[in-house]
Amino acid sequence: MSLEVSIRKRFDSFTLDVDFSAGSEMLGFLGASGCGKSLTMRSIAGIETPDEGRIVVNGKVFFDRAAGKKPRVNLTPQQRKTALLFQNYMLFPNFTVEQNVAAGIGRDVPKVDVAARVAAELARFGLTGFEKRYPAQLSGGQQQRVALARMLAARPGILMLDEPFSALDAHLKSVLEQNLVNLFDAFDGTVLYVSHDIDEALRFCDRIAVVEAGHIVEVDTGRALVDHPQSLAGLKLSGCKNATEASRSGEREVWLPKWGVYVATGEPVPDDVAALGVRARMVQPAEGPGENCFRVRVDRVSDSRFERTLLLAFLDRDASDVPTVTEHGDEMKYLHQHLFWRIDFLHRPADALLPGAGDELWVRLPPENIMLVNR
Repeated sequence: MSLEVSIRKRFDSFTLDVDFSAGSEMLGFLGASGCGKSLTMRSIAGIETPDEGRIVVNGKVFFDRAAGKKPRVNLTPQQRKTALLFQNYMLFPNFTVEQNVAAGIGRDVPKVDVAARVAAELARFGLTGFEKRYPAQLSGGQQQRVALARMLAARPGILMLDEPFSALDAHLKSVLEQNLVNLFDAFDGTVLYVSHDIDEALRFCDRIAVVEAGHIVEVDTGRALVDHPQSLAGLKLSGCKNATEASRSGEREVWLPKWGVYVATGEPVPDDVAALGVRARMVQPAEGPGENCFRVRVDRVSDSRFERTLLLAFLDRDASDVPTVTEHGDEMKYLHQHLFWRIDFLHRPADALLPGAGDELWVRLPPENIMLVNR
């Protein structure tokens, strides 16, 4: 099983330009809304037509077009036999459950085989007994299982899922994710999974492609993306709250103009360093001056169930490069000049006092937890 994609499509706001390959694995596409993740899936499925490029699935050419020429090959969505699951499942409201599951099976399949295939997939997803019901008579979880059963019944060459959980609350999402386990266990081939949630992608995907402005900026395992991101986009999408512009000021030191401070690093600084990242959980309290110790003021505080997040202003920052922005100025610039610190309620000492808004204190950025990227 294999997938090869190299396509380009120009839009008014950006150009989709992606080049990647995959085998019998689950490849995640992680990126902000509008970055080109869904467009890539739709192009593979034949819903969108690239300006140029090539798409090959399991040795079969789906699309082939040279720049400025008519397509040499451009199979219809029906000819491609892909399975693309959208957020709303797209069930036919006037079809019963068994009719929906059978809808993707080719007309060349004998009726007895269709019936057997439908029954097998309904059993796989715990839908036996629901055959004659309509989508409106099903719960959201049951509708999703019908959509997944339809995908497998069609015997597709590739599976693609486009943010299937984005509209669900956390509890229902965790329950319905188990439905996908059945899907992935039953399918031996390439699975593409679109998400903007790093934890969701980590749970399911063998590798993750970071997508930004129509381009894939890095592809790696989920663990490598979290521990060693290679791009600013990767830093942010991996959940790093503190990602800021950086320039080299020494063999193991960088200058951070938006924070107005110099920071020592645990690893050598490349000449072309572009940004620094440090996770909010890695910030430590400090007693006073020292390596990577900074005097800060707590400007904002917010609490969740298990942690407190603090927004810290550097009190001794050098603002010669980037003037300090007040809270009443540009909100994004204001936030970018601050350090995020997360304190875990569950693992702090029982007698430890939590910092509050207006407090002044010292914090430390451990050099070994500093991440550097060059793009």
